[in-house]
Amino acid sequence: MTKRVLFLGAAHSQTPPIKYAKSKGYYVITCDYLPDNPGHQLADESHVISTTDKDAVLALAKRLKIDGVVAYASDPAAPTAAYVAEEMRLPGNPYSSVLTLARKDLFREFLKEHGFNVPKSNSFYELEEARLWLDKINVPAFIKPVDSSGSKGVTEIKSKDQLEKAFSYALSFSREKKVVVEEKIVKQGYQVAGDGFILEGKLAFYCWADEHFDKLCNGLVPIGQTFPTSHNEVLLLQAYKETQRLLGLLNMTTGALNFDFVFSEEGKFYFLELGPRNGGCLIPEVIRYATTIDLIKATVDAALGLDCSYIKQVPVTGFWSSYMVHSIETGLFKKLNISERAKKMIVEQNMYTSAGDQVNKYSGSNDTLGMMILEYPDMSTMLDMVDNMENDIYVDVK
Repeated sequence: MTKRVLFLGAAHSQTPPIKYAKSKGYYVITCDYLPDNPGHQLADESHVISTTDKDAVLALAKRLKIDGVVAYASDPAAPTAAYVAEEMRLPGNPYSSVLTLARKDLFREFLKEHGFNVPKSNSFYELEEARLWLDKINVPAFIKPVDSSGSKGVTEIKSKDQLEKAFSYALSFSREKKVVVEEKIVKQGYQVAGDGFILEGKLAFYCWADEHFDKLCNGLVPIGQTFPTSHNEVLLLQAYKETQRLLGLLNMTTGALNFDFVFSEEGKFYFLELGPRNGGCLIPEVIRYATTIDLIKATVDAALGLDCSYIKQVPVTGFWSSYMVHSIETGLFKKLNISERAKKMIVEQNMYTSAGDQVNKYSGSNDTLGMMILEYPDMSTMLDMVDNMENDIYVDVK
């Protein structure tokens, strides 16, 4: 019988595993509250249901007798996928563990409880309680929703009088209506991103990258990741060991992981987030170029309980990045300018925006205008270009 796979989310960034499943001849079902999302058009059957409505999704999954459920590149959908898998005894991870990883407040509490390095952090429903906590940890501080994705709703405040506006902004992106107030760790080098994959409870594969932000518009939303990371192996071994310890404590057994972590000036390792799902920002696609390891295929295969022993640790070959095309101002899209040297390095380019479209100043992944993958001749060229990409790739607006 044809295997039936339910995909939670049908946005542009969530189509790669849908396309893979279709190529294997599986019966593809999509579930997303936005009826115009492109994944729906690729599916054999689509349903306009919110991926965060876990009971509605479970009822659908039971009725359609699915064989596997995938939440690709989506923190909000990951607990729903785990809930459905657990209830239907399909391959997946414990619902409580996935929820812990997907919710910033629960994750911070878990890290504290088990002796991981963790920023001073607390979560609040009420502004006045948040204000008292900020008095204790002082500024600079990060204010963020406990349950959003794609860096939406996040603000770094540098004075206490900025709290009220930042708290209100974070609330607007939170389904739980709860906000994290957290100290800023002074880091060494770049923040680290990337993806990994768990097989039989072990971190069988990881590929880490330096994360880059646009200083001209929003220093908190990633514009790209560069592979391999520039951090040294001694620090990265800490990251591997602490990740493996965390996976063991949570009884995580299978599937993709998305990393965000930093090393302090003293060399201490801090998890910022460990998403129980693949990364967005074309991270799995870049990893496939850089290592030949296909995490998109593995995500679907693992959800169906198929053999994923082809996932093995291999080093990065060459120098690669993703890049999120974005505007540094709000207006109407005029054109995309690309320098001659950048044109030679672009391996893939996909634009979602046409002349005359309304575009927003980049403040979250939802403001992405297109995506690219680039290959560079060496590490220094790569880091210099991505840190100053406005010199090579620039959006004109009017």
